[in-house]
Amino acid sequence: MANGDTGKMFEPLTINGVTFSNRLLRSSVGGRTAGYDGTVTDVWKNFEKRFADGGVGGIISTTFNVNRHRKTPLEYPPISEDKYVAPLARFITEIKSKNTCKYLIQIGDPGHATQTGLFPEKEDSHSSSWGFDLLYGYNNTRTRMSGEEIQSAIDDFANAAKRVQDAGADGIELTAAKGYLIHQFLNPGFNRRKDEWGGSADKRFRLLKLITEAVREKVGKDFLFGIRLAAADYNYLPLQSFIFRCPWVFPLKHHFMGNSLEQMLEYARDLKEIPVDFLHVVSGFGFPSPRVTPGKFPLAEAKMVLNATRHLSLKACVRSTVLNATPEFIASPLANIGWRRHQGINLDFAARFKQEIGLPIIANGGFQDREFIEGALVDEKCDMVSMARALIARPDLVKEFEQGGSGSELGKPCTYCNRCAARTVTSPLGCYDPGRFDDSMEIMRAQIMDWNRHDDAKDTECVSPIEAE
Repeated sequence: MANGDTGKMFEPLTINGVTFSNRLLRSSVGGRTAGYDGTVTDVWKNFEKRFADGGVGGIISTTFNVNRHRKTPLEYPPISEDKYVAPLARFITEIKSKNTCKYLIQIGDPGHATQTGLFPEKEDSHSSSWGFDLLYGYNNTRTRMSGEEIQSAIDDFANAAKRVQDAGADGIELTAAKGYLIHQFLNPGFNRRKDEWGGSADKRFRLLKLITEAVREKVGKDFLFGIRLAAADYNYLPLQSFIFRCPWVFPLKHHFMGNSLEQMLEYARDLKEIPVDFLHVVSGFGFPSPRVTPGKFPLAEAKMVLNATRHLSLKACVRSTVLNATPEFIASPLANIGWRRHQGINLDFAARFKQEIGLPIIANGGFQDREFIEGALVDEKCDMVSMARALIARPDLVKEFEQGGSGSELGKPCTYCNRCAARTVTSPLGCYDPGRFDDSMEIMRAQIMDWNRHDDAKDTECVSPIEAE
């Protein structure tokens, strides 16, 4: 591509009245950037503003929790109470100042996937039905939500959506993926109910349908509203979770696979009629997952998280003990089964949704190469591409693309090591791959701390990977 020919990725796109200056988004990435009570801080604002100033067309925030009983992980921002609106509104204005970036807030509820807490809480085990798996959540088992609790969850999402609108965000993304609460109801391997909330595809869809309708009613038809949706569940990945998950008497096909692409396309057709404005297509169940963050399994960082939460339950204690007691030459190959580096891992799924559903489609999963991204857009496999790890490694990547470069001019690309994704619960956000800094821990540490600075430190110079070379 000739220098200065920016290609389709820099064509503006308007969705329900919101115009994105280009087709490149920073996807959801969370971290400990808020206060202990969840109120956003200038650290959170400065972290987000770096991407906005770096040229992305839009930012999709970390998942703001809608449930006031689950304020975890600590220092992650929720949107579960009115008190969070005013500081959020002030900082969103600052994030968007001096750039053309649009800001969307993702809302969700982790349900039983809640990995940590100040103290053990029964509410953190709430899910579609009773069950057990070793990897996700800290409670020993999942507990079945009552009808009253389900209705409360619907109200939580609707009220949170209104707060997002009041805070001045440009739109909402509802997460029905990541193995979070809505996903736990959608997935036939996890939802074993036989009442109005489970037992058939339509009944498993009911929670998402009612939440989507309630959100749309709250924010109105003219407010941008989309859904992050898993195109297929791949319940057998990660393998370590599948092995230690109890199927009981539920059909093994559902236990092994979860929802198929064809089933999710049917759900998408129903969502279009509500209506929603876009779909953000991923795949896999849970986080981290090789279908969500392709690359390596971050074993050392997983130990950090499990060790930090081992006090919360017997299950948490056992899994931490077993992982630490297993020699790395055994644990690492086993943990990495099913994990591989794969750019655009969900692109073919996105293409099916674009072809058959007709809504604007965002594709996610391991993107960072200019020609690959441009090809996906030109071939109309998706309308936009979202990235997180690639932009953490090189926050000015979009500007480099716009100037006609490939991104290689910015230094070493993301290596898909997934250390940043696994460290979000325990550490400041940033790149944790020493190889990108020529194994200089000092330079890597300096950049991580600069990424997480207060306003009174805003003039601190950032040490970039290029300088590290």
